[in-house]
Amino acid sequence: MADNILKKEFKKNDVERMRNLIQGKGSESSTSQVGYKKAYVERAEGDIWEEDERMWTIKDGLRQNITKLDKAKKAHIMPLFCPECKKPMNYKFDNSFWKIHNKCYNCVIEFENELKRTGKWEEYEKNIHNAEIDNLIKEYKIWFEEQLEDNSKNFITETGVVENWVGGINEERAKESLADSLKYLEDLKK
Repeated sequence: MADNILKKEFKKNDVERMRNLIQGKGSESSTSQVGYKKAYVERAEGDIWEEDERMWTIKDGLRQNITKLDKAKKAHIMPLFCPECKKPMNYKFDNSFWKIHNKCYNCVIEFENELKRTGKWEEYEKNIHNAEIDNLIKEYKIWFEEQLEDNSKNFITETGVVENWVGGINEERAKESLADSLKYLEDLKK
């Protein structure tokens, strides 16, 4: 009978757990724990706060991260209804016209027809044309400055060979070419 001897030594929390089970207190803890619990902060709709080096807000009852691209997302996401006529924006051209005019295709057609009817169409068309050329000039100047600042003398060919070019850009000639190009673009204006 010596084989039935219990060879395990019980710890204090094991004994406490068994007492709790026998007394019907199975849900009570037999140990005490120490830990950290983050303080709960009640947030309301529209609150903005920083947590974990990120900005957060609550929109429509949901916690959302505020990113740098939120404004860009809003600019390109077409709404369900036209803000001007309040009709659904589900026509195939609505997305294209939303990006340009911020209204549906039908509203743009009505607006342009009204301009033609009142005799203001030519001026409107001229302003759009000139604005496109002004934007092209601005982008061309930015590209030109970037090319002048680029000091790299290594170029990779189509076959993957790295070539070292000597000489660089003749800035005087490049600026003359820029002036000629800008004059040509200005002459395209109406």
